[in-house]
Amino acid sequence: MIARADASARLLLLLPERAAASALQERLQPGGFEVTLARSPSEVLDLLSRLKFGCLVADVSLAEGRAREFVADCLAREAALAVVVCGAGQDVESAVGCLRAGAMDYVADPADGAAVEHAVVAAVGRRREAIQEQATKRVLREEVASLVGELRQEQARVETLALAMLETLVRVVESKDPWLAGHSVRVAQLAASLAAEMRRTDPEIEAVRLAGRLHDIGMIGLGDGILSKEGPLTGPEYEQVKRHVLIGHQILEPLPHFGMVSGFVRSHHERWDGAGYPDRLLEQEIPWGARLIGVAEIYDALTTTRPYRQRVSPEEAVESMRDLTGKMICPLVFAALADVVSRREALVFVDPHHEDESRGTGEDLMAEFEGRAGPTSA
Repeated sequence: MIARADASARLLLLLPERAAASALQERLQPGGFEVTLARSPSEVLDLLSRLKFGCLVADVSLAEGRAREFVADCLAREAALAVVVCGAGQDVESAVGCLRAGAMDYVADPADGAAVEHAVVAAVGRRREAIQEQATKRVLREEVASLVGELRQEQARVETLALAMLETLVRVVESKDPWLAGHSVRVAQLAASLAAEMRRTDPEIEAVRLAGRLHDIGMIGLGDGILSKEGPLTGPEYEQVKRHVLIGHQILEPLPHFGMVSGFVRSHHERWDGAGYPDRLLEQEIPWGARLIGVAEIYDALTTTRPYRQRVSPEEAVESMRDLTGKMICPLVFAALADVVSRREALVFVDPHHEDESRGTGEDLMAEFEGRAGPTSA
């Protein structure tokens, strides 16, 4: 017995013979079907537009040669309708067309009450299964979407915590050397400006900004004496300093979504001429973000006072770096830097250590960035 409250139990019947329709109605009603009789295809379409039905039994000979179109029109009004067609026994092509249009079954003789009843029960059953399957899929989609949302929230929370911890490590590094205060923030902002100047996408700009913020995080693995030492580094000390890019890469690489960032951090001391470290990459082999961070770091070092030199103006820094183009730094990145500085878009920070300004040559600068005026023997 099918519950009358179930829309699938509501059956719409279209047969040419009123007596045959009434007989089929009497046969189906005891099985739980609520049967409505229609007099024409147009009335069927009107009823489907206004009411919910689970099944349609229609003699498509009444459609006057438009059997397939009639079935399609019915399903356009009620997509989940179970359609059983009959009366097309003399026209196999018409019957096949109806099935292709979406009818679930075909009964040649509408007067065969048992065959029609069997087809109706089977069609309604398949309709109910399809509806239940759709409902299950919808629930699963909603549950999956909810879980994905929760996972993304948790992932965002973990990434936020991880980033906060990483930035804390950067502040610890900078606290060991007062001359480095704010260095990573300035490098991050300038690297992001260069990325925007070079028409990088928003996600790429954010990646290089983050890498700039964390580019020296590997310094946490170095001794305090090296970070705060005034004057040239010894050979062994310089070798220790060079390890900071590998340490930073090792810290960041395991973190989800930090793959590009960790690569930028690892390679930001590579040189355009292949003489950098740690992998001696040459020109385009150097990750694009690492090239930007390398230029931003040199610019920041020149425009802020360090223990071993006084700062220079932004314009003087650009002129000094021009000598490094094609040697230490990428020509295209230098061109972007020159454009940014010429428009006064590079941030200029107050330098509390500033006294007199001095300027070095390109060769002097290369020596500085290869060990603070060059490593010396211990």
